[in-house]
Order: sequence, then structure tokens, then C-alpha cells
Amino acid sequence: MKRITFMSLLIAVLTLAGCQTDYEDMTAAQRSAYTRTRMSYIFKPDPNAAIQVTYRIDDSRFFTLENYDRCYGDNYFNNTTLGIHQKVWTGDPRGYRGRVVVDDRSGMNVVLPTAENRSCGDRGCTSYFAYSTDSGRTFKWLDYLKYTSLPSEASKKYTIAVTKDAIYIADKSQYDTHVTKLPLTSQIELDKPYPSGLRSDSAWEANKKILPAGLRTPSGQDHFTCDGSIRSAGQPKTP
Repeated sequence: MKRITFMSLLIAVLTLAGCQTDYEDMTAAQRSAYTRTRMSYIFKPDPNAAIQVTYRIDDSRFFTLENYDRCYGDNYFNNTTLGIHQKVWTGDPRGYRGRVVVDDRSGMNVVLPTAENRSCGDRGCTSYFAYSTDSGRTFKWLDYLKYTSLPSEASKKYTIAVTKDAIYIADKSQYDTHVTKLPLTSQIELDKPYPSGLRSDSAWEANKKILPAGLRTPSGQDHFTCDGSIRSAGQPKTP
């Protein structure tokens, strides 16, 4: 009898379970493996592909895409001053189509929003962002959008910004924008209760101005970019 490999079993289990429930409960490492498994039939990542800078914060801090095919691959955070080259997740950085702003000149806080670049069906998928409070050495995850059938399209309405002391999630509807402020320190894990004296805040912009004016990434970039025509070795270049 042929042995059933772990990867084959993982594919079977995840296919039957759907993406919504299982993905939501996974650790960051499990999400990375899950994403890579689901997409392995479509993309053939190439470790020799030229590194692409997908989002630049400043001269020394930026996100790169490596080991990829058609923009699907391993996403890293880099801080050349501190010698940091940290893998954050595996996927297509263009899946998140909203604005992202990193306006923390101290360099301690970083955020990387993600969204599945595919249809999730009637059950929908949950979208997450990765955040770091230690200059990008380690990242944690928090959801910002749940149960959406087209998460990449839905992410267009969002602005996710990080400053020296908070993460802001702005969701723009037809008539107004709802903003949530999440206090941020090295001791805080956003999916757990806040320490005494700290709390989140949220409101519609028409009622309360929570999002600071003038937030800006030093480079001026506010969206992820990637050249999707680059294929893995031996694959044809796409238009």
C-alpha cells in the first residue's frame, strides 16, 4: 500500500473543510504552509527569481518578494540597518489592494496587510494583517475583515496604518469611514485583553476624528506593487 504523505493529507483535509474556519484558527506558520499548499497547482515558485521590492518604507526598511512565480511567493521584511531579513508570509502581496501606511519614524512598529487574491465562495474567507512591535524581528497576526467571498476586492476600501503607538483600521463605506484605533506597545498582543489603562477606540469619522491627519510612509508609497509577468524558470512570460 502506498504511503499517504503529510502534504497530501493536508490538502485533502483543507479541501473538505473550506478556508473560513480552519484558516482563521491557524498560527502564522500554519497559514504560510496552508497558502503554499492550496496554490501549489497554479504557481511554481523559483528560488532564483530576481528579488522584487514590493513596498518601501524608507532607504533601509522595505518588503521584498522572493522565491516566487507571477508574484506568488515568500514575502520578507527587511531592515538593512539592523540586519533583519524576516519571512512574514507566503502569498501574493497584491491581494491586499487598500492603502497601507507605516508612519513610525522610530522603526519599532511595522504592519503588512494581506488578502486572498481569489474567490472564497459563499462561506467566505477572513483577511489578516501581520504586525511587528520589535522592528520586524517577529510578527503577529490579527484579522481585519471576516467572511468575504472576494477579499481582495473588498480590501480596496481599507486603509491600514501604523504609528509609533497604534494601528489604525479605516473601512470606507459609501457614505462614511469607520475607524478603529488599536493601541500598540511591545507588551500588547492585539488578539488578547489590553493591559490596564489601555483600550481600543472606534467610531464613524462623521462622529469622531480618530485617524490622525497627514499620516504618510516616508517613501510616499501606500500600495503594494509587483511585476506579475515574471515567471519561474522554464515558464513562459505572461502579458
